[in-house]
Amino acid sequence: MNIKLIRNATLVVEYAGKKILVDPMLAEKGAYPPFPNAARQDQNNPTLELPFSVEEIIKDIDAVIVTHLHIDHWDDAAKEVLPKDIKLYAQNEEDAEQIRKDGFQNVEVLTNETVFEGIQMSKTKGEHGRGEILNMTGLVSGVVLKHQDEKSLYIAGDTVWYEGVQEEIEKHKPEVIVLNAGANQFFEGGPIVMDKDDVHEVFKAAPRSEIICVHMEAANHWGLSRVDLKDFVNDKGISSNVFVPNDGESISF
Repeated sequence: MNIKLIRNATLVVEYAGKKILVDPMLAEKGAYPPFPNAARQDQNNPTLELPFSVEEIIKDIDAVIVTHLHIDHWDDAAKEVLPKDIKLYAQNEEDAEQIRKDGFQNVEVLTNETVFEGIQMSKTKGEHGRGEILNMTGLVSGVVLKHQDEKSLYIAGDTVWYEGVQEEIEKHKPEVIVLNAGANQFFEGGPIVMDKDDVHEVFKAAPRSEIICVHMEAANHWGLSRVDLKDFVNDKGISSNVFVPNDGESISF
């Protein structure tokens, strides 16, 4: 498997001979206004450039997974450039119907028993923050990929650490885990994705897994930098298991 971080949560995953695009946010730097009630109101989103051209990113993509419909995971640029007949997976029927309204004709709802070209795909649960802010952030999901020729891969999506993530790890025993770990947050309500302590909890729950941390520095409401997370994992002595790639970087297993 090869996991290429594009930017934010956008990944190109080469798995069992297929190329899967995850959570495409494909707009040029600064295309959208900043998220309100958060830091860096002087920075439009995305705050970083794409490391590759859109044409290169979407070339030969076999399927797309959209974990939820927030603009930093499924944006207008992605809706415009992706082929309308591409295989696309959504977390529930409500999201799927919205994606169909965007013109996509081959949309399927992820379940615990989805199979794509021999790849087992299981939807996983998540919580996009803690407490009252969940009323604003809404439903989210992740996905586990399994194939006899590959290590198992858990893409956790926009979730904080909580018992549901621990349950997914215990259930699927993933060998590779991708975490959205930018500690993104608003002025009130705490982080809505994982912070450094959450990353440490995932490591403790899955000490033999390889952990990749993404969703960092690409939207104005980020709260944890790559440098600070790298320093943290070094201090904890877990840097051999926890990777913090730059945009455009690939990691193979």
